[in-house]
Amino acid sequence: MSERISEAEWQVMEVLWHTSPLTAQDVAARLVETGWSLPTVKTLLSRLAAKGALATTEDGRRYLYEPAVERAAVAAGESRRLVDRLFGGRATPLVAHLAERGELSPADIAELEALIRELKQ
Repeated sequence: MSERISEAEWQVMEVLWHTSPLTAQDVAARLVETGWSLPTVKTLLSRLAAKGALATTEDGRRYLYEPAVERAAVAAGESRRLVDRLFGGRATPLVAHLAERGELSPADIAELEALIRELKQ
């Protein structure tokens, strides 16, 4: 899947990555806090299916939706686009930016140190 997923579409995908297959009504019920109507959720589901992110199965008069792509694969693509667009394709400036803004917790720093040690082996 090469097309980008919008923020709203990402919320729909999160629901389906957690539990699937689901009907449009089921997805809408899990997204009630967004205030989106059922037609809005159906539009998002249709867009995601057209992008190849969702598979659909007819179930009588309704459709069941389930992810056609893994969350990790979509996250990898989104991460790559972010790093390419904002940091010239380099991860180091991203980490430096987060560190300079004080957005790395001690746990984050420990994880990064462990990752670097692992990569050096």
